[in-house]
Amino acid sequence: MSKPPSYWNKARRYLSSKDIVMKTLIEKYSDASLTTRKNIFLSLCKSIIGQQISVVAANSVFLKFKKKCKGKINPKVVAKLTNDQLRKCGLSKQKINGIKNLSKQILNKSFKPKLINNMSDEEAIIYLSSLKQIGRWSAEMILLFTYNRSNIWPVQDIGLLRAISKNYKKKYLPPENFVKVLQKRFSPYCSVATWYLWRSIDPEPIQY
Repeated sequence: MSKPPSYWNKARRYLSSKDIVMKTLIEKYSDASLTTRKNIFLSLCKSIIGQQISVVAANSVFLKFKKKCKGKINPKVVAKLTNDQLRKCGLSKQKINGIKNLSKQILNKSFKPKLINNMSDEEAIIYLSSLKQIGRWSAEMILLFTYNRSNIWPVQDIGLLRAISKNYKKKYLPPENFVKVLQKRFSPYCSVATWYLWRSIDPEPIQY
């Protein structure tokens, strides 16, 4: 974990001036901030593990996976694990293939995470989405939590849509046009707005 992104306080002031709901959330949840793992391999593994299962189930599987890696979640260690070992952690065939393929591509350098630093958000999403088991939502989570990009607005995220509905008194799902209005209002700090909206429905800060 690390310090907040350099833009965090500036973003808080900006969002507070733009939106009364956001101002209220920022004042209410001043105890924590967005941080980063600075470990894209671990974050990608965690993203693959968590797909289509509950947070509780995902945490359980991840802890078993971490134990199987003896606490060292890196491409070399994971590449040596057998499919059977990964299956016993609770991983499906598709997730095993995704994690093994990720390990292989990082080791043979066909996937180069450092290239992402010089890409736009959209370019990075496309690049990350070329990996097995990584779609747009997972790529956005990586950009938000691992690279701390400031303007990620993950409109496929159920938690974000629920939080918008709750805080802006909209039906669920909130109207697409309204979600776009908020995106325009919150730019260039949609990531920070997303983090505070998540906090409003989850007492613990989210970390992918």
